[in-house]
Amino acid sequence: MEWKGRRQSGNVEDRRGATGGKVVGGGIGVIVIALLVMVLGGDPMAVLSGAGQGSSVAAPAGPGIDDEGREFVSVVLADTEDVWKDLFKKMGRTYQEPILVLFGGEVESACGYANAAVGPFYCPADNKVYIDLAFYSDLKDRFGAPGDFAQAYVIAHEIGHHVQNQLGISRKVQQMKGRVSEEEYNQLSVRLELQADFYAGVWAHHAHQTKGVLEPGDLEEALQAAAAIGDDRLQKQAQGYVVPESFTHGTSEQRMRWFQKGWESGRVEDGDTFTARRL
Repeated sequence: MEWKGRRQSGNVEDRRGATGGKVVGGGIGVIVIALLVMVLGGDPMAVLSGAGQGSSVAAPAGPGIDDEGREFVSVVLADTEDVWKDLFKKMGRTYQEPILVLFGGEVESACGYANAAVGPFYCPADNKVYIDLAFYSDLKDRFGAPGDFAQAYVIAHEIGHHVQNQLGISRKVQQMKGRVSEEEYNQLSVRLELQADFYAGVWAHHAHQTKGVLEPGDLEEALQAAAAIGDDRLQKQAQGYVVPESFTHGTSEQRMRWFQKGWESGRVEDGDTFTARRL
């Protein structure tokens, strides 16, 4: 991915640094659950609620702490700002830029306390994306999805949830909680996640069209990342079998296909996963 030397977003909040107090939701149980959801977006409350309360949050990072990592996410975030501002303008809307929070170990959000095991997540209550850059090492080493465009896909997916929040889609899904069965709500969650994958593909389409950011092999990196965090693959790795009715993010095949569809289409209106007959 061509990213060095390009515009960086000013909407990055760096909270990395020393931490103190209790690690939120520590223990093998939370880590296993995190492996099953490996959030890459979605409703973080399912993991955050009941995870415990930490006594402090990360202090601001000093200069020089993974400056290249910060630069990279700042450039990707800037690209998402440019793309979605333009697309929202064409829809007659105004895009409100989110904040991307870098943290190390644990963090406090408007959705609650979280530790790094939760993975990257978007909190609709404060319009912020949260990511511990150590997740990228897991993405490469544990899940076999290396590459800078795989990392960019992670951010673009979370921004996809912000787009859903801006369009009122997330709220409609959240309002169904408690009104439908758990299995039916899981299906709605899957559709929400797959739409965020589609929006990530839409971003890639326009970012490459306007800035030529993709290099050979980049698209394959994103697809490999999408496949790596499919519910079926994660459940198979964690427990040796899959439980389709418990899926909340979609299968590897579904996640790859909806990202690919967004990449090929570039049209926001083509991503209505909620009326799609085939997921």
